[in-house]
Amino acid sequence: MKKSMDFLAGFKMTIVSGVFLAASLILMLTGKEMPVDPAWVTVVISGLPLLYLAITRLVFQRWISSALLISMAMVASIAINELFAAGEVAFIMAIGAILEDMTVARAKKGISKLISLVPQQGRKLIQTVDGIREEIVSVEHISTDDILRVLPGEMIPVDGIIMYGNTSVDQSVMTGESLPVDKKERDSVFCGTMNCYGSIDICATQVGKDSSLQKMIDMVKEAENKKAPMQKIVDKWATWLVPIALLIAIAAYIITNDIVRAVTVLVVFCPCALALATPTSIMAAIGQATKHGILIKSGEALECMGNIDCIAFDKTGTLTYGNLKVSDIICLDKALSNIELVSKAASVEKRSEHPLGKSIVQYAEDNGFVVSEVEDFQMVPGKGVKATMSSKTVICGNSLYIKENFIAETNEMQNILTNLRNQGKAAIIVAENGIIIGIIALSDTIRSSAKNVIEKLYAMNTDIVLLTGDNHQAAKHIANQVGIKNVRADLLPAQKVSCIEDLQKEAKIVCMIGDGVNDAPALKTAKVSIAMGSMGSDIAIDAADIALMSDNIDKIPYLKRLSNSTLRTIKGNITASMAINAVAIVLSVLGLLTPITGALVHNAGSVLVVLNAALLYDRNFDI
Repeated sequence: MKKSMDFLAGFKMTIVSGVFLAASLILMLTGKEMPVDPAWVTVVISGLPLLYLAITRLVFQRWISSALLISMAMVASIAINELFAAGEVAFIMAIGAILEDMTVARAKKGISKLISLVPQQGRKLIQTVDGIREEIVSVEHISTDDILRVLPGEMIPVDGIIMYGNTSVDQSVMTGESLPVDKKERDSVFCGTMNCYGSIDICATQVGKDSSLQKMIDMVKEAENKKAPMQKIVDKWATWLVPIALLIAIAAYIITNDIVRAVTVLVVFCPCALALATPTSIMAAIGQATKHGILIKSGEALECMGNIDCIAFDKTGTLTYGNLKVSDIICLDKALSNIELVSKAASVEKRSEHPLGKSIVQYAEDNGFVVSEVEDFQMVPGKGVKATMSSKTVICGNSLYIKENFIAETNEMQNILTNLRNQGKAAIIVAENGIIIGIIALSDTIRSSAKNVIEKLYAMNTDIVLLTGDNHQAAKHIANQVGIKNVRADLLPAQKVSCIEDLQKEAKIVCMIGDGVNDAPALKTAKVSIAMGSMGSDIAIDAADIALMSDNIDKIPYLKRLSNSTLRTIKGNITASMAINAVAIVLSVLGLLTPITGALVHNAGSVLVVLNAALLYDRNFDI
């Protein structure tokens, strides 16, 4: 039965329905008659699916829906021999449903693109007795740790890490970036992105449903199945409108003794435009955001984003890039140059696995400094490293490691360390043969767009708060650079949650933006939350309502403008639909509208709402 109804409600059969309705109109205008009014065909084709929907919702879902009111209007029109009006109600509602489907399909164009880009096969490297051979396999037969070769112009079949080769990758489908991103060995690549230039061999890290592309598709699909608060209110209104419509129709008949007026009330009272106002706007806005690498998991999140008046930022990986880089090179031995100091430190740190040591080595290699081989390498976890270089003992580490090696600290050095610590920088002390020769500081780089983003958000009357686990001086240093006035530092994950709760007790509608595992509790606590999708942890992304796949925080003002505009569109659509219905009801009771003209007026409102919502998809919000 359902398949038959879906067939009748399809685009082709709706066209056939419209042809017979037009034939009925021509006969009516010319005063000619036929044995059977062609409008009956329209009633059957477009009316039966409507009646089926109303009955199934009423019987199986116990839902008094707008379809029930439309069916009653159609049946009532047939009862008074207004076949054209009955066919018109059914046909225009079918057209409205098709328009809604077209709007949703258009809004989901970004989702469709993602689904179509899911790779179907990959080039797997297999070790044999004769060497390595390539074999084309389906993605279902690719497992974690498999080695895959991706040639120029081919799609990367799974998430992985480049083991060999350099290339540029078009990541626009994942991040919204317009230009290809250069990739080298040890860099990560994403499923569904395009290898532009060089041949690369990758080691699969996330395959199948665990791949970043599939996760993104699942997140976007999840948004389709969640209703926003306004949508729930509209559903409740639609439930109440059915008995109200019946009461007004009965009252109109009793007062005027005109059954035509009563039927017209039923025709114009249908809350179709009201029911379409929110879902079409939400889906169009989600589609708009998807085009720009922003994944909104639900309509509720989109609406909440439009209402927020306070944004809490995490620092590391959000306002900053989350990657430590050499920021200061301070030579305490006047006979030593900056290059020589970094070269010594990098030579000793080359065998270290510590992130600070790796950053120093990377800095030296990037700048072409000499990195020599060392002897007698030793590493003390959490403290530092030691090695022999050109018959001299070189130590790199923190203050505790320096003291353990009986090396004296000067007042000048302690002042430098205090100053660096207040700026939120990590310091590596370098000593040679028992004498401190210099300090290398590393810091997280502030995102170039951070200050501009904060200024734009303040201009939107949005309060900004910085929540961080860093010490207060370091947090204040970052806050001053980006223009944030409210800083809360030295926070553990539970304390971030408390801060969010305190802000919400102040009647603030809070949005939390973070990227790490430690941000997940705060993300869940906030009214709406945003995760840095590309570099953020899976836990943070799962906890958040919205994900920025390009980690581009300058899209946050765009997201706020999009959300604000969506709310205005929803409210405007609801207001317009209610106004049209109210005017049409009065005109129906007064006898100025007939079932035919009433159906036209009512459904014109539905079409107007759908088209207005569709405009959100292509609107320019100045990213």
